[in-house]
Amino acid sequence: MTEKTSVLLTGGAGYIGSHTYVALVQAGYQPVILDDFSNSDPAVLARLQRITGQPVPHHRGNVADAGLVQALLEQHKIQAVIHFAGFKAVGESVAQPLKYFENNLGGMVGLLQAMDAAGCRTLVFSSSATVYGDPASVPITEDFPRSHTNPYGQTKLVCEDMLTAMRVANPAWHMGVLRYFNPVGAHPSGLIGEDPAGPPNNLMPYVAQVAVGKRPFLQVFGNDYATPDGTGVRDYIHVQDLAQAHVAAVQTLLQKGESFTVNVGTGRGYSVLEVVHAFEQASGKPVPYQFVPRRSGDVAQCYANAALAQSLLGWTASETLASMCADAWRWQSSNPDGYRS
Repeated sequence: MTEKTSVLLTGGAGYIGSHTYVALVQAGYQPVILDDFSNSDPAVLARLQRITGQPVPHHRGNVADAGLVQALLEQHKIQAVIHFAGFKAVGESVAQPLKYFENNLGGMVGLLQAMDAAGCRTLVFSSSATVYGDPASVPITEDFPRSHTNPYGQTKLVCEDMLTAMRVANPAWHMGVLRYFNPVGAHPSGLIGEDPAGPPNNLMPYVAQVAVGKRPFLQVFGNDYATPDGTGVRDYIHVQDLAQAHVAAVQTLLQKGESFTVNVGTGRGYSVLEVVHAFEQASGKPVPYQFVPRRSGDVAQCYANAALAQSLLGWTASETLASMCADAWRWQSSNPDGYRS
């Protein structure tokens, strides 16, 4: 029996990391989780074991601890790293920029130091469509100019530049940058899903909490955008599709060794009200909402051209808005208080 390829997932107990863990196991890899549980719950580990039917290798620690990370890379003979360990709340980043610079930039520095020392130079990085700032047009292609409208987006942009600099300094580095659009949904088992601490920062979990009765109504920020119904349009991607994109990225880097930057989205935008109505249909529950003024920094439309991911990685999104809502509702209704249920 051949030894499985080991992949380290920094922040692997989080929302996207946990779904990618399952996808990697199902694809024949041996993922290993590193997480400090500052933004995730250790209860996810037992659920991952239930889904995969095997023990979950994991370590508690911070990715900025280069000595710890180097030891893990060597102990598990890690061949590739997927870097999820970043804070991601836009509003919090505006209020607490230093927290984001320390964690997101300091974490990347520590990880790159550890990988370089261990001789493991294959990395998939969780970037974001926020690096496009307020795009001049849609759909967005990878060659659009980059900018940022908040410190969170700034850290993603700076991390991308760090990776470019490392590749210039040493061509032995192979790096895949995945610019996510709006991950939603949950594993079809209902065992793992998005579990925000405090009020959700993103639309789908907020809608789900209104549908399950945890919140009285949804605030819709702005109904005067130049969109079909006046509400903001975003590219929502099922977290299961997103997890498969990470598997494809690891496979491509290990097999071809060529670095790349790709959008990970569906190529289709949905408005806030379209999401609300789709969720009502999936859940059979009303989702009352109120219009309130626009938020500063929000853009009218943001959706991907995802053709490059298809041509380079052989990956394309397959899930529908209906399945995104159905899976999010299954998770929310089975776990009304998240992992604390």
